[in-house]
Amino acid sequence: MTKAKWGSLGLSLLVVILLVIWMMTGEVKVSSNQAPERQQDPEAELTSVEVETLQARLHEPGIQLQGQLEPWLSVSLSARVAGTVEKVAADLGESVSSGQVLARLSDDGRSALVDRWNARVKQLEADLAAARRLRSDNFTSQSQLLDLESELAAARAELTSARLAVQHLTPTAPFNGIINARQIEPGTLVQIGSPLFELVRIDRLKATGQIPQQSVSQVAVGQPVRIDLLDGGQLRGVVTFVASAANPETRSFAVEIAVENPDLKRVAGGSASLRISLPEVKAMFISPAYLSLGDDGRPGIKYVDGNNRVVFATVRLLSVSTEGAWVTGLPDEIRLITRGGGFVSEGEEVIPVDRSDNRG
Repeated sequence: MTKAKWGSLGLSLLVVILLVIWMMTGEVKVSSNQAPERQQDPEAELTSVEVETLQARLHEPGIQLQGQLEPWLSVSLSARVAGTVEKVAADLGESVSSGQVLARLSDDGRSALVDRWNARVKQLEADLAAARRLRSDNFTSQSQLLDLESELAAARAELTSARLAVQHLTPTAPFNGIINARQIEPGTLVQIGSPLFELVRIDRLKATGQIPQQSVSQVAVGQPVRIDLLDGGQLRGVVTFVASAANPETRSFAVEIAVENPDLKRVAGGSASLRISLPEVKAMFISPAYLSLGDDGRPGIKYVDGNNRVVFATVRLLSVSTEGAWVTGLPDEIRLITRGGGFVSEGEEVIPVDRSDNRG
Protein backbone atom coordinates (compact mmCIF):
# COMPACT_ATOMS: atom_id res chain seq x y z
CA MET A 1 0.00 0.00 0.00
CA THR A 2 1.05 3.44 -0.63
CA LYS A 3 1.69 5.85 2.17
CA ALA A 4 -1.43 7.89 1.33
CA LYS A 5 -3.74 4.91 1.64
CA TRP A 6 -2.26 4.03 5.03
CA GLY A 7 -2.96 7.56 6.26
CA SER A 8 -6.60 7.43 5.13
CA LEU A 9 -7.12 4.04 6.77
CA GLY A 10 -5.67 5.27 10.09
CA LEU A 11 -8.02 8.26 10.23
CA SER A 12 -11.07 6.03 9.64
CA LEU A 13 -10.03 3.66 12.42
CA LEU A 14 -9.64 6.58 14.85
CA VAL A 15 -13.19 7.81 14.13
CA VAL A 16 -14.64 4.33 14.65
CA ILE A 17 -12.81 3.92 17.97
CA LEU A 18 -14.15 7.30 19.25
CA LEU A 19 -17.75 6.34 18.29
CA VAL A 20 -17.46 3.01 20.13
CA ILE A 21 -16.14 4.71 23.27
CA TRP A 22 -18.94 7.36 23.18
CA MET A 23 -21.63 4.68 22.77
CA MET A 24 -20.19 2.62 25.61
CA THR A 25 -20.46 5.58 28.02
CA GLY A 26 -24.29 5.64 27.59
CA GLU A 27 -24.42 9.40 26.95
CA VAL A 28 -26.83 8.97 24.07
CA LYS A 29 -29.10 12.04 23.63
CA VAL A 30 -32.30 11.77 21.66
CA SER A 31 -33.39 14.72 19.57
CA SER A 32 -36.79 16.22 20.54
CA ASN A 33 -39.17 18.34 18.60
CA GLN A 34 -40.17 20.25 21.83
CA ALA A 35 -37.96 22.77 23.64
CA PRO A 36 -37.11 21.75 27.21
CA GLU A 37 -38.90 23.52 30.05
CA ARG A 38 -37.03 26.56 31.34
CA GLN A 39 -35.86 26.19 34.91
CA GLN A 40 -36.63 29.43 36.79
CA ASP A 41 -35.62 30.80 40.21
CA PRO A 42 -38.97 31.48 41.96
CA GLU A 43 -37.70 34.90 43.13
CA ALA A 44 -35.99 35.87 39.89
CA GLU A 45 -39.06 37.79 38.60
CA LEU A 46 -39.93 39.55 41.92
CA THR A 47 -39.07 43.22 42.48
CA SER A 48 -37.01 44.16 45.51
CA VAL A 49 -38.19 47.13 47.59
CA GLU A 50 -36.60 48.80 50.56
CA VAL A 51 -38.75 48.82 53.70
CA GLU A 52 -38.62 50.33 57.17
CA THR A 53 -40.59 48.93 60.11
CA LEU A 54 -42.66 51.59 61.85
CA GLN A 55 -44.66 51.39 65.08
CA ALA A 56 -47.73 53.51 65.85
CA ARG A 57 -47.47 55.64 68.99
CA LEU A 58 -49.66 58.03 70.91
CA HIS A 59 -49.75 61.49 69.40
CA GLU A 60 -51.62 64.60 70.48
CA PRO A 61 -52.88 66.23 67.28
CA GLY A 62 -53.73 69.89 67.14
CA ILE A 63 -55.26 72.66 65.06
CA GLN A 64 -52.84 75.43 64.16
CA LEU A 65 -54.17 79.00 63.92
CA GLN A 66 -52.80 82.50 63.61
CA GLY A 67 -54.18 84.63 66.41
CA GLN A 68 -54.10 87.98 68.14
CA LEU A 69 -53.26 88.57 71.81
CA GLU A 70 -55.22 91.17 73.77
CA PRO A 71 -55.37 92.23 77.42
CA TRP A 72 -57.87 90.21 79.41
CA LEU A 73 -59.46 93.52 80.48
CA SER A 74 -58.94 96.97 79.01
CA VAL A 75 -60.84 100.13 79.87
CA SER A 76 -60.51 103.84 79.18
CA LEU A 77 -61.44 105.80 82.31
CA SER A 78 -63.15 109.13 81.59
CA ALA A 79 -64.19 112.03 83.76
CA ARG A 80 -67.77 111.80 85.01
CA VAL A 81 -67.85 115.38 86.31
CA ALA A 82 -66.19 118.58 85.17
CA GLY A 83 -63.34 120.03 87.21
CA THR A 84 -59.65 120.78 87.52
CA VAL A 85 -57.19 117.96 88.23
CA GLU A 86 -55.72 118.65 91.67
CA LYS A 87 -53.72 115.45 92.05
CA VAL A 88 -52.63 112.50 89.89
CA ALA A 89 -52.17 109.44 92.12
CA ALA A 90 -51.01 106.87 89.53
CA ASP A 91 -48.06 106.94 87.13
CA LEU A 92 -47.64 105.30 83.73
CA GLY A 93 -46.81 101.62 84.04
CA GLU A 94 -47.84 101.48 87.70
CA SER A 95 -49.73 98.47 88.98
CA VAL A 96 -52.91 99.46 90.79
CA SER A 97 -55.52 97.56 92.79
CA SER A 98 -59.25 97.50 92.36
CA GLY A 99 -60.78 100.52 94.15
CA GLN A 100 -57.50 102.45 94.35
CA VAL A 101 -57.86 106.23 93.85
CA LEU A 102 -56.13 107.34 90.65
CA ALA A 103 -56.71 111.12 90.74
CA ARG A 104 -58.57 113.90 92.53
CA LEU A 105 -60.58 116.69 90.90
CA SER A 106 -61.54 120.05 92.35
CA ASP A 107 -64.60 120.05 94.61
CA ASP A 108 -66.13 123.26 93.22
CA GLY A 109 -68.83 123.38 95.95
CA ARG A 110 -70.09 119.82 95.47
CA SER A 111 -69.53 118.82 99.10
CA ALA A 112 -71.52 121.85 100.25
CA LEU A 113 -74.33 120.76 97.96
CA VAL A 114 -74.36 117.39 99.67
CA ASP A 115 -74.66 119.06 103.06
CA ARG A 116 -77.49 121.27 101.78
CA TRP A 117 -79.56 118.41 100.43
CA ASN A 118 -78.83 116.28 103.44
CA ALA A 119 -80.28 119.00 105.67
CA ARG A 120 -83.29 119.41 103.40
CA VAL A 121 -84.01 115.66 103.57
CA LYS A 122 -83.89 115.69 107.36
CA GLN A 123 -86.25 118.67 107.51
CA LEU A 124 -88.77 117.04 105.19
CA GLU A 125 -88.58 113.77 107.11
CA ALA A 126 -89.48 115.67 110.30
CA ASP A 127 -92.30 117.58 108.57
CA LEU A 128 -93.72 114.36 107.16
CA ALA A 129 -93.65 112.62 110.53
CA ALA A 130 -95.54 115.56 112.09
CA ALA A 131 -98.07 115.63 109.24
CA ARG A 132 -98.80 111.95 109.69
CA ARG A 133 -99.54 112.48 113.38
CA LEU A 134 -101.87 115.37 112.54
CA ARG A 135 -103.50 113.32 109.84
CA SER A 136 -104.36 110.65 112.35
CA ASP A 137 -106.24 113.35 114.28
CA ASN A 138 -107.73 114.79 111.10
CA PHE A 139 -105.79 118.05 111.51
CA THR A 140 -104.18 117.85 108.07
CA SER A 141 -105.45 116.86 104.65
CA GLN A 142 -104.41 113.87 102.59
CA SER A 143 -103.19 116.13 99.79
CA GLN A 144 -100.80 117.95 102.13
CA LEU A 145 -99.40 114.62 103.26
CA LEU A 146 -98.84 113.53 99.67
CA ASP A 147 -97.11 116.83 98.83
CA LEU A 148 -94.62 116.31 101.65
CA GLU A 149 -93.93 112.73 100.58
CA SER A 150 -93.26 113.93 97.02
CA GLU A 151 -90.92 116.70 98.20
CA LEU A 152 -88.99 114.24 100.38
CA ALA A 153 -88.55 111.79 97.50
CA ALA A 154 -87.23 114.59 95.26
CA ALA A 155 -84.83 115.80 97.96
CA ARG A 156 -83.51 112.30 98.52
CA ALA A 157 -82.84 111.96 94.75
CA GLU A 158 -80.95 115.25 94.74
CA LEU A 159 -78.89 114.10 97.74
CA THR A 160 -77.97 110.87 95.97
CA SER A 161 -76.92 112.78 92.84
CA ALA A 162 -74.81 115.19 94.89
CA ARG A 163 -73.07 112.36 96.71
CA LEU A 164 -72.28 110.62 93.40
CA ALA A 165 -70.78 113.86 92.06
CA VAL A 166 -68.46 113.98 95.06
CA GLN A 167 -67.48 110.33 94.55
CA HIS A 168 -66.66 111.03 90.89
CA LEU A 169 -64.12 113.63 92.03
CA THR A 170 -61.81 110.71 92.91
CA PRO A 171 -61.90 108.18 90.03
CA THR A 172 -60.81 104.68 91.09
CA ALA A 173 -59.50 101.57 89.35
CA PRO A 174 -62.33 99.15 88.47
CA PHE A 175 -59.99 96.13 88.61
CA ASN A 176 -56.41 95.14 89.34
CA GLY A 177 -54.29 96.27 86.44
CA ILE A 178 -51.55 98.47 85.01
CA ILE A 179 -51.78 102.10 83.92
CA ASN A 180 -51.15 101.85 80.18
CA ALA A 181 -51.89 105.49 79.28
CA ARG A 182 -52.46 108.76 81.16
CA GLN A 183 -54.02 111.83 79.56
CA ILE A 184 -54.00 114.23 82.53
CA GLU A 185 -51.56 116.20 84.64
CA PRO A 186 -52.16 118.36 87.73
CA GLY A 187 -53.97 121.50 86.61
CA THR A 188 -55.65 119.88 83.61
CA LEU A 189 -59.24 121.11 83.12
CA VAL A 190 -61.52 118.21 82.25
CA GLN A 191 -65.12 118.00 81.13
CA ILE A 192 -67.58 115.14 81.43
CA GLY A 193 -66.25 112.41 79.12
CA SER A 194 -62.64 113.67 79.00
CA PRO A 195 -60.21 110.69 78.96
CA LEU A 196 -58.16 110.22 82.13
CA PHE A 197 -56.41 106.84 82.11
CA GLU A 198 -56.22 103.58 80.18
CA LEU A 199 -56.10 100.56 82.49
CA VAL A 200 -55.23 97.06 81.31
CA ARG A 201 -55.01 93.65 82.93
CA ILE A 202 -52.26 91.49 81.43
CA ASP A 203 -51.60 88.81 84.08
CA ARG A 204 -54.20 87.04 81.98
CA LEU A 205 -54.59 87.59 78.24
CA LYS A 206 -57.25 86.86 75.65
CA ALA A 207 -56.20 85.23 72.39
CA THR A 208 -58.56 85.37 69.43
CA GLY A 209 -58.51 83.50 66.14
CA GLN A 210 -60.62 81.95 63.39
CA ILE A 211 -61.25 78.19 63.05
CA PRO A 212 -61.87 76.77 59.55
CA GLN A 213 -65.34 75.31 59.15
CA GLN A 214 -63.95 71.81 58.46
CA SER A 215 -62.21 71.80 61.86
CA VAL A 216 -64.67 73.57 64.15
CA SER A 217 -66.42 70.32 65.17
CA GLN A 218 -63.19 69.20 66.85
CA VAL A 219 -62.96 72.25 69.13
CA ALA A 220 -64.82 72.71 72.41
CA VAL A 221 -64.65 74.92 75.49
CA GLY A 222 -62.02 73.68 77.94
CA GLN A 223 -59.49 72.32 75.43
CA PRO A 224 -55.86 73.24 76.20
CA VAL A 225 -54.02 75.61 73.87
CA ARG A 226 -50.31 76.32 73.35
CA ILE A 227 -49.42 79.88 72.37
CA ASP A 228 -46.13 80.30 70.46
CA LEU A 229 -44.85 83.86 70.72
CA LEU A 230 -42.80 85.66 68.09
CA ASP A 231 -39.79 85.83 70.44
CA GLY A 232 -39.74 82.03 70.75
CA GLY A 233 -41.46 81.94 74.14
CA GLN A 234 -44.61 80.01 74.95
CA LEU A 235 -47.72 80.52 77.04
CA ARG A 236 -50.55 78.17 77.95
CA GLY A 237 -54.27 78.75 77.72
CA VAL A 238 -57.68 77.15 77.45
CA VAL A 239 -60.58 77.63 75.03
CA THR A 240 -63.31 79.77 76.61
CA PHE A 241 -65.57 80.46 73.62
CA VAL A 242 -66.36 79.00 70.18
CA ALA A 243 -68.79 80.87 67.94
CA SER A 244 -72.02 79.09 67.03
CA ALA A 245 -72.23 80.73 63.60
CA ALA A 246 -69.53 81.32 61.00
CA ASN A 247 -68.42 84.69 59.71
CA PRO A 248 -70.36 85.03 56.43
CA GLU A 249 -67.32 86.49 54.65
CA THR A 250 -64.60 84.05 55.77
CA ARG A 251 -66.77 81.00 56.56
CA SER A 252 -64.71 80.54 59.71
CA PHE A 253 -65.68 80.46 63.39
CA ALA A 254 -64.38 82.88 66.03
CA VAL A 255 -62.60 81.36 69.03
CA GLU A 256 -61.43 82.98 72.27
CA ILE A 257 -58.76 81.58 74.57
CA ALA A 258 -57.89 82.57 78.14
CA VAL A 259 -54.09 82.76 78.42
CA GLU A 260 -52.23 82.85 81.72
CA ASN A 261 -49.39 85.41 81.77
CA PRO A 262 -47.98 85.31 85.31
CA ASP A 263 -44.69 86.95 84.28
CA LEU A 264 -46.57 89.92 82.78
CA LYS A 265 -44.89 89.52 79.39
CA ARG A 266 -45.45 92.52 77.14
CA VAL A 267 -47.16 90.66 74.32
CA ALA A 268 -50.69 92.07 74.43
CA GLY A 269 -51.64 93.57 71.08
CA GLY A 270 -49.24 91.32 69.18
CA SER A 271 -49.78 88.25 67.05
CA ALA A 272 -49.00 84.63 67.95
CA SER A 273 -49.46 81.08 66.72
CA LEU A 274 -52.19 79.12 68.48
CA ARG A 275 -52.18 75.32 68.68
CA ILE A 276 -55.44 73.87 70.02
CA SER A 277 -54.75 70.39 71.40
CA LEU A 278 -57.06 67.54 70.38
CA PRO A 279 -57.50 64.15 72.14
CA GLU A 280 -54.60 61.69 71.81
CA VAL A 281 -54.72 59.13 69.01
CA LYS A 282 -52.43 56.39 67.72
CA ALA A 283 -50.49 57.70 64.76
CA MET A 284 -47.27 57.33 62.76
CA PHE A 285 -44.71 59.95 61.85
CA ILE A 286 -43.48 59.59 58.27
CA SER A 287 -41.68 61.68 55.70
CA PRO A 288 -44.04 63.54 53.32
CA ALA A 289 -41.97 62.02 50.49
CA TYR A 290 -43.62 58.65 51.12
CA LEU A 291 -47.14 60.02 50.63
CA SER A 292 -48.88 59.50 47.31
CA LEU A 293 -52.41 59.94 45.98
CA GLY A 294 -54.78 57.06 45.41
CA ASP A 295 -57.21 56.74 42.51
CA ASP A 296 -59.76 58.73 44.51
CA GLY A 297 -57.31 61.55 45.06
CA ARG A 298 -56.89 60.85 48.77
CA PRO A 299 -53.39 60.61 50.30
CA GLY A 300 -51.96 57.26 51.28
CA ILE A 301 -48.80 55.18 51.62
CA LYS A 302 -47.54 51.83 50.34
CA TYR A 303 -46.34 49.11 52.67
CA VAL A 304 -45.62 45.37 52.57
CA ASP A 305 -47.95 43.01 54.44
CA GLY A 306 -47.16 39.68 56.09
CA ASN A 307 -47.39 37.87 52.74
CA ASN A 308 -44.86 40.22 51.16
CA ARG A 309 -47.52 41.86 49.02
CA VAL A 310 -47.87 45.55 48.39
CA VAL A 311 -50.73 47.32 50.16
CA PHE A 312 -51.86 50.89 49.48
CA ALA A 313 -53.58 52.35 52.55
CA THR A 314 -55.43 55.65 52.63
CA VAL A 315 -54.41 57.80 55.60
CA ARG A 316 -55.77 60.84 57.40
CA LEU A 317 -53.30 63.66 57.82
CA LEU A 318 -53.20 65.04 61.35
CA SER A 319 -50.42 67.55 60.68
CA VAL A 320 -47.82 68.16 57.99
CA SER A 321 -44.51 70.03 58.21
CA THR A 322 -41.18 70.02 56.44
CA GLU A 323 -39.91 67.48 58.99
CA GLY A 324 -42.69 64.97 58.48
CA ALA A 325 -46.38 64.13 58.68
CA TRP A 326 -48.45 62.54 61.43
CA VAL A 327 -51.00 60.15 59.92
CA THR A 328 -53.66 57.73 61.14
CA GLY A 329 -55.55 54.90 59.49
CA LEU A 330 -52.73 52.32 59.50
CA PRO A 331 -52.12 49.10 61.45
CA ASP A 332 -50.09 49.41 64.65
CA GLU A 333 -47.00 48.08 62.83
CA ILE A 334 -46.13 48.27 59.14
CA ARG A 335 -43.19 47.74 56.81
CA LEU A 336 -43.24 51.05 54.97
CA ILE A 337 -41.85 51.01 51.43
CA THR A 338 -39.13 53.65 51.47
CA ARG A 339 -37.59 52.91 48.06
CA GLY A 340 -39.00 51.31 44.95
CA GLY A 341 -42.63 52.09 45.66
CA GLY A 342 -43.07 53.72 42.27
CA PHE A 343 -42.18 50.48 40.46
CA VAL A 344 -44.67 48.18 42.20
CA SER A 345 -48.44 48.09 42.28
CA GLU A 346 -50.99 47.12 44.90
CA GLY A 347 -51.28 43.37 45.44
CA GLU A 348 -47.92 42.63 43.81
CA GLU A 349 -45.60 40.22 45.61
CA VAL A 350 -42.18 41.72 46.29
CA ILE A 351 -38.90 41.01 48.02
CA PRO A 352 -38.68 43.33 51.05
CA VAL A 353 -35.18 44.46 51.98
CA ASP A 354 -34.83 46.04 55.40
CA ARG A 355 -33.55 49.57 55.20
CA SER A 356 -31.14 49.05 58.10
CA ASP A 357 -29.43 46.23 56.18
CA ASN A 358 -28.70 48.61 53.30
CA ARG A 359 -27.29 51.17 55.68
CA GLY A 360 -24.97 48.58 57.11
